[in-house]
Amino acid sequence: MPEAETKDSSDKEKENAKQDEKDKDTAAGKKSPKGSAKSKPDSAKGKPDSAKGKPGSAKGKPDSAKGKSAPAKSPTPGKAPAKAGGKGDKKKKEEPKTETPTDAEATEEEGLPEGVVPLFLSSKTQEIFHCRMDEDVTVDNPIKIITKDEIMEDLRMRAGVCDFAPLKQDIINYPTDEILVVYDSEFKFGQNFYVALTEEAKEKILSAGVEDAEGEGAEAEEEIIYTYTPPESKEWVSLGSEKEIKEENVVENRRRIKVSVRRIRKEFGAPAKFSDRNVADAKDGYIECKGYDDRTFDLKKLELDKSTQAIPTLQEEGTQTDWKYPRNANTQYYPREFSNQEKDAILSSKNLPNFISDVTPRFKAALQQNEIMDVFFIDWLHLGDGDQSFGSKADNHLKEYQSFTDLQFSKEKRITCIQWHPTIKGVVAVSVAEKMTFDDRIDSAAKVIMTPSLILIWSFTDPIHPQLLLEAPDDIYSFQFNPSDPNIIAGGCYNGQVVLWDISAHADRLKQQRGGNRNKKTNVLPGFEDPNALKTPIVRYCAVSSIENSHKATITDLLWVPDHMEVNRMGVPQENKSLQNFVFCFWDTRPPKGPSQLLTKKTDDKGPKNPMGVPNTFKHLDLSWKPFLRVHLHKSEPGGDHSPTKFSISEKQGDRGSLNKATDGLDTSKSDAMGGGYYSSMKPGSGKEKRTLQSVKTHFYVGSEDGEVVFVDWMPQKDQDTGKIQTPKPDYYHAVHDGPVMSLQRSPFFNDVVLCVGGWTFTIWKEGINSGPILQSCASPVRYTAGFWSPSRPAVFFIAKVDGSVDVWDILDKTHEPSLTQSVSPVQITTIFPFPVSQKQHLLAVGDNAGTLHILEIPWSLRQPTPNELATVSNYVEREVKRRSFVVQRWDFREHEKREIENELKKKAGIAPNVTLTDEEVEYRMKQEYHQFKEEEQSFLRELGLLKEEDEPLPET
Repeated sequence: MPEAETKDSSDKEKENAKQDEKDKDTAAGKKSPKGSAKSKPDSAKGKPDSAKGKPGSAKGKPDSAKGKSAPAKSPTPGKAPAKAGGKGDKKKKEEPKTETPTDAEATEEEGLPEGVVPLFLSSKTQEIFHCRMDEDVTVDNPIKIITKDEIMEDLRMRAGVCDFAPLKQDIINYPTDEILVVYDSEFKFGQNFYVALTEEAKEKILSAGVEDAEGEGAEAEEEIIYTYTPPESKEWVSLGSEKEIKEENVVENRRRIKVSVRRIRKEFGAPAKFSDRNVADAKDGYIECKGYDDRTFDLKKLELDKSTQAIPTLQEEGTQTDWKYPRNANTQYYPREFSNQEKDAILSSKNLPNFISDVTPRFKAALQQNEIMDVFFIDWLHLGDGDQSFGSKADNHLKEYQSFTDLQFSKEKRITCIQWHPTIKGVVAVSVAEKMTFDDRIDSAAKVIMTPSLILIWSFTDPIHPQLLLEAPDDIYSFQFNPSDPNIIAGGCYNGQVVLWDISAHADRLKQQRGGNRNKKTNVLPGFEDPNALKTPIVRYCAVSSIENSHKATITDLLWVPDHMEVNRMGVPQENKSLQNFVFCFWDTRPPKGPSQLLTKKTDDKGPKNPMGVPNTFKHLDLSWKPFLRVHLHKSEPGGDHSPTKFSISEKQGDRGSLNKATDGLDTSKSDAMGGGYYSSMKPGSGKEKRTLQSVKTHFYVGSEDGEVVFVDWMPQKDQDTGKIQTPKPDYYHAVHDGPVMSLQRSPFFNDVVLCVGGWTFTIWKEGINSGPILQSCASPVRYTAGFWSPSRPAVFFIAKVDGSVDVWDILDKTHEPSLTQSVSPVQITTIFPFPVSQKQHLLAVGDNAGTLHILEIPWSLRQPTPNELATVSNYVEREVKRRSFVVQRWDFREHEKREIENELKKKAGIAPNVTLTDEEVEYRMKQEYHQFKEEEQSFLRELGLLKEEDEPLPET
């Protein structure tokens, strides 16, 4: 024992000396690759219990499961580990002491190595660079070498979509052409891969992998083989369990009851005869056993755990009522009259003259009042009808109310969409985009990526600075506030992705009154001003759809489905009991059904918050969001599909009339139905509880880039040719516009009347009329860019043009030309949106191609409806529908008349047969034509050399 202790102390002294030498080398700037490479695997092997160890820490010996670390290599190769004496010398070996790692090495083991950056590579990127997980790279072979040229080529092709975009500058500065990428299967550094951005980190990772392989081979040689020893039987040691067993046994504590039954021997086996008798015939014929409380009864009630499931009983009952024959019944009433005696008595009474003399003055006054004015006339309903002089020609034009432009974010850009805030008055949002064609975007891709894509939210209280800036991954071409929760905003990008924002944290900023920022500034003590207090906050999007499942082209129109309905995967409209908007354009914003929802909530509460301040409202949708129903617009004839730009559904927000006609039914969706709740606490519901909305129309209008108006059903059906479930072909479509459809909107007063603007014309459609529009304008000398119905007058709508002017049309005044044309901007107008701020003030928002938002005030004559205007427009639409049906009848009549004239001419010329062919003759003629076609086809193939003629067989001899 003293010798062993002396040897251990000497080993410790040597190890301390070596450790001091290493510390000196490290302080002097010297590096020892061999030593550091060895210390890594050794230290990793010494910590088998660590969950964040290096690759190889999971490979330990069986002893490590029992709390012992695996034997490490001795730092001195010439010395063997010392053995301790005792009884277990043959079976066990004393484990040598491991080297104590330095502080730098311990830091490298616990955290991220220097020069190494974790990186997430998507499945598409893995396919491009041939580093697919568990196929090209595995746990045993995690290293992948990628050339610098391949990464730069991918950055030029995919730009910001490339996963190496955050490391672009580091890759450009990398000295050599080969970059090391390592597969991190256990996500130790937070991502599925990590990249070595320096040559030192690359050599360190490669050398560590070689030494790990050598160390594993050495450990395999040093494995100890244990022999199995069968267990030996031992004596029973009582711990008190036999008492419990004895208590559970049943022991008789009461004396048994003995009963003796006797009977005469001759009566054994005799047949028994039973009969009825009266109870009173025999004594004690009826004995009543009444219940009573036995005071001597003593029994403790045992506590039992029982469960009962209450299930409502289902009963089906029917009642048949007797139908009686209907009969007409009437009752005749006669007026109650005084008799002659009663009349004489009343006329001869003295009270009658007194009564008449008292009532006569009041009666005359009432007659005079009725002559002067109508007492039943309601002044409030007819208030303003007589003020026809107000709003003269001098006041019959649009007035400039305010204009908004930002020199940094919206100048020299194009306004693509305008939306007024649904609840806060005086707040309007606009989206801006670069004025570039597709080819220009490709040529200047680097500039487009570096330029922020924003939505600017303006307030009338501050016309210089926007209140909020919503950041997007690409230019936004359409967006809309959620009508149920205006703090939720959805937008469509130029690259086809759908984005969601949550501005709940900045809602108070939008409600701020004029001068709020200045008041805050004065209340702050001098010297303690916050420089960021007056800056416009930038809100980052909280969810974006995955690129693989997004649209393939620009999203030009977007709409929230009304909150009282939802659409399942089979396109069936159902009742939304939660009365919240969760689905728009057939995208679902709710979390999936299952245990993943609970896990998401736990991580949101206890996990780390997002460092960029993005709310976790739609964290479950970010980069994994995909639509659950796609509508493909196939053409009726072969030749491609329709390219949609605008669409309009019949169901409107707030119109809950369809809920009254809902029918109970099961959800026909093939997947789990999504139920109610709200964004932060949403729970999927059962499809059995939802009612199908039979009155909701699943057909909707779509405008295309070719100027076509398509009427199609979004509910998928089974195709008869292919047998697949897909969107049916359109019911009809008409190419009536000579340019792409720019606006498609339903009238706010007539749900089945649609305004369509495209090219140089506009049309008005009536749902149910398949032959064409009920009103089509003549071609304008200037191309139209947008259109919108008036929110207060049924007969008025606004149309924007390329030359910067706005046309105001009144179909009750004239339909061949606009009632008012006013120039608004010197450049092209891109979009318009009228909005009623109050009953006495209506504003028209106009966005142009220079990034300026013009707010115009609508005059009284264009916002105040004329008497009976709604009924007049309704009659006008009915007349146009009748005119359209008459035109269709005339078309059919002229077509039939033309065919008859052609047949008469053919008969006179002897071309057409005078008699009609029978079915057999028609079939024979068709066969002849088919054989003739086959012969011509074979001769054509022979001329091309595609058909080889087979030699005829020789005749048999």
